Amino acid sequence: MKLGLGLVMALGMLAMGCMGASQEDAKVAQAEYGLANDAFARSSYREALDHVEKALEADEENAEAAYLGAMIYLVFCASDDTSPDCRYDQAEAYARKALEADPNMRDATNVLGVILVHRGEAAEAAKILDPLAHDMLYRSPEKAWGNLGWAHLEAGQVDEAIPALRRSVAAQPLFCVGHYRLGLAYEKKGEMEAASQAFSRAVSIEEGDCGRLQDAFWGLARVSEKLGRVAVARENLEQCQKLAAVSEVGKKCATKLRHLP
Repeated sequence: MKLGLGLVMALGMLAMGCMGASQEDAKVAQAEYGLANDAFARSSYREALDHVEKALEADEENAEAAYLGAMIYLVFCASDDTSPDCRYDQAEAYARKALEADPNMRDATNVLGVILVHRGEAAEAAKILDPLAHDMLYRSPEKAWGNLGWAHLEAGQVDEAIPALRRSVAAQPLFCVGHYRLGLAYEKKGEMEAASQAFSRAVSIEEGDCGRLQDAFWGLARVSEKLGRVAVARENLEQCQKLAAVSEVGKKCATKLRHLP
């Protein structure tokens, strides 16, 4: 799955603080970070990355710039994870640089966990994300719990994934990606009715782009067929195919649709 919905929204205006550089270098770095942040907001990601690199050349301890660098590479991967621009190793290096400069940058911890899951290091990601999920000061608990649950799920720890994902959607009931992942966890555990309810909730949320969460329609179609609800399966396969017929998920939905009784 591509990156979860709302991940880019994790980027916020971060606290300033450039230590270890001269006053002049720190000012240059912060100015470059400001330009990078503006370019990122305009979706000019290559321009943003250029300013990130200039900021870190001026002050390698500018945690905000390093964090933004990680976010830029995640955006490249979200667009196309097979593209040469998708470099999880670079994203990880930036995230770790941000945390070296500011160990209390909670958003950077969350992003590092996401990157490690994508790099196939889900068990390590879970170790990093677990303290964050229990951190009462983190302002996005649904993301921390959701990513912790996702890490457990990818590590094959379904029994650990379910309670984490339940806490994620309890913290933010409109977090459709959390509901989707909870559906996956229940499906893997063989609890199809619970999976159906979670997938249904994911696709019924109108806020944001939840109605375009193609994987959730595919998931709902799968479990509906297993539950003998062929009409529901067909409806969701049609919606899945309508969203993006040429995507890998869209092709799966089209194939399954042709073979439904």
